[in-house]
Amino acid sequence: MTINTSKKNKELVSKFTRKFKLGSENHIARMAFAYSISSSMIDSDPNQMELSKIQDSGGKVYPKSVFFGKHFNLYCGLICVLHKLHSTDKNIPKYIKMHVDNGLELIDRKLHTQDYNEPIDFIQGLIKNH
Repeated sequence: MTINTSKKNKELVSKFTRKFKLGSENHIARMAFAYSISSSMIDSDPNQMELSKIQDSGGKVYPKSVFFGKHFNLYCGLICVLHKLHSTDKNIPKYIKMHVDNGLELIDRKLHTQDYNEPIDFIQGLIKNH
C-alpha cells in the first residue's frame, strides 16, 4: 500500500518541509493527516468527505512503511472510528489520502491567515487551537 498526495499538494509538501525545517517530507504528511482528522472531529461532519471527491494521485508517494512506521493499526483505527468503517474496508487508503490532502490544504490556508515568528510557533498554534 502507498499513500499518494495530489499533484497540487506535492508542491505544498516540499514548501512546508522547507518552511518548517522538518527534514523529511513524511513529517508534514503525517501532521497534515492528524490536523485533518482533528479538524473533522471538531469543526465538521467527517462524513462530508466523500470518496467521489478524491483528488488525483499524481503527487508525493509515501510507502506504507514510511508513512505509518509501526503504527498502521493506529492510523487505520482513527479512520475506521471517524468514518464508521470496518478495519477490512478496501477504501481505508483512500480516506487516508483524502485526509492528507485535506490537511495540507487546511495548513496552507492557515499559513495565509496566521502570524508567527518561528515555524514552531505556527505548528504550536495549530495544536493549541485544536
